Amino acid sequence: MTLASAPIERQQTLELAARKGRSLWDDSRRRLLSNKAAVASMIVLGVLVLIALIGPILWPHGYEHQYRDRLRIGPTLENFHLLGTDIYGRDMVARIMMGLRISLAVGAIATTVSLVIGVTWGAVAGFVGGRTDQLMMRTVDVIYAMPFIFFVILMTVVFGRSIFLIFLAIGAIEWLTMARIVRGQTLAIKEKEFVEAARAAGVGPWGIITRHILPNLLGPVAVYVTLTLPIVILQESFLSFIGLGVQEPLTSLGRLISDGQRELSDPWMLFGPAATMVLTLFCLNFIGDGLRDALDPKDR
Repeated sequence: MTLASAPIERQQTLELAARKGRSLWDDSRRRLLSNKAAVASMIVLGVLVLIALIGPILWPHGYEHQYRDRLRIGPTLENFHLLGTDIYGRDMVARIMMGLRISLAVGAIATTVSLVIGVTWGAVAGFVGGRTDQLMMRTVDVIYAMPFIFFVILMTVVFGRSIFLIFLAIGAIEWLTMARIVRGQTLAIKEKEFVEAARAAGVGPWGIITRHILPNLLGPVAVYVTLTLPIVILQESFLSFIGLGVQEPLTSLGRLISDGQRELSDPWMLFGPAATMVLTLFCLNFIGDGLRDALDPKDR
């Protein structure tokens, strides 16, 4: 290709791109990738997830390993204790990595539970309407009125303490807001012309919900999911902080922070898990803000 033909080739490429156009999802992806804070947060969060998954396997100190000849030491390069040990001689880096794994797992699973229940409940209530909508949303209001801590204590008394109980308790509360958001969006979408066309074509209610309603809810739902994750992690941390969450031999960031605040004379026991928690929550919030800006049709 000669220098004279280069502008012609570029012009042809631009004309071809203009003819093909660009979808809304392509535009949203471009806007998201142009958000430096969101991109940096996705990279940092990806590194944190990798550390949580493979860190405890590669780290030279096992999660449950204890030093019998000494209780605790401060941060030191001796024996590779970068953040010291806890009161039982267990390496803090290993415990932080395991705590990060449990906190992220609770956040991901509880958010998935709230996503499935909330989207299904809200879409059905908004699309069907009438008495069914009133009954379903009044049920949401009744559950909303129950104090979260009372709900967790009640489930603990009935089912005992288990990490799966944490998933169930948090997921059983967080889907309520998701259901309200999805219902409101569904009420607006079901009046659109393409839904009326689907009805006229003989598509059943469930087919309209799955093929036309839910795909148009992906934007608001994706944004709310990224904002729900830090809320769920904070709730789990609060439960572990007051002794109702993850129990030994497992641990979480909230549990580690609770242990650290009782040992303020050894600040490394508090600063490590607290900094990890803050970094994780910042990343999730920046990603949520980036998705909200990228998917907001008013900014297009």
